[in-house]
Amino acid sequence: MIVANGKITFAPCLLLQQPHHTIKCVNDGRGDFCEAIVTHIYTKPGPVTVAGFLLSMKTVIIKYNAGNVQSVMFALDRLGAPYLLTDDEAEIRSADKVIFPGVGEASTAMAYLRQRGLDKLIPSLTQPVLGTCVGMQLMCRYSEENDTTCMGIFDIDVRRFSNTPGMKVPHTGWNNIHTLDGPLTDGLDENAYVYFVHSYAADVCAETTAVCDYVRPFSAMLHRDNFYAAQFHAEISGNAGQRILENFLKL
Repeated sequence: MIVANGKITFAPCLLLQQPHHTIKCVNDGRGDFCEAIVTHIYTKPGPVTVAGFLLSMKTVIIKYNAGNVQSVMFALDRLGAPYLLTDDEAEIRSADKVIFPGVGEASTAMAYLRQRGLDKLIPSLTQPVLGTCVGMQLMCRYSEENDTTCMGIFDIDVRRFSNTPGMKVPHTGWNNIHTLDGPLTDGLDENAYVYFVHSYAADVCAETTAVCDYVRPFSAMLHRDNFYAAQFHAEISGNAGQRILENFLKL
């Protein structure tokens, strides 16, 4: 592997199945630099693959001061999928896959997206995009959290769970999802368990591809055209979450 001027070039390895490293080159809008995030990969002559994925695939994680980026990075590391963490428009547009994660508060997150022009960029993307947790909520039309107008990729509003005796808010922990549909749920068992942490949720709608029941039935997953979303944290949802990420990367 050769790193020069922020570019990575992979040369065929002389020794079969020997561990090597890759450096993720990140542009955070303040200048080009290489971030020393290291992932063990294995290379061999001929077409280069990592855990079944083409090494040439470019996966971008959108940087917007969201709270769970590190766990998404760890999940991609476990899958052997190289990635960039960036809010640079050119890098995002040139990606094969885009992941839009998040933990936080809707109005603050949307303010950052607008400041960086990401609120217009993300809905215009044509490659597969996966939003998770707050990322999914911001892809909806509106959130009751601090009266926030969102990006409107999914034509549905996000509402707070009502106060219900015996039901704690936020909804935190493992819960099952059902009525599964769409390519991201291929290979998942009906009623698979995934991990949630949220106080707001989108109602069930025509774009729902998985449902969870807590206080009320809500959209655990959404899909419209090239946009996919999960209310739960796929990156920490065990085998089910890993399968969802694998399915996304294989689109």
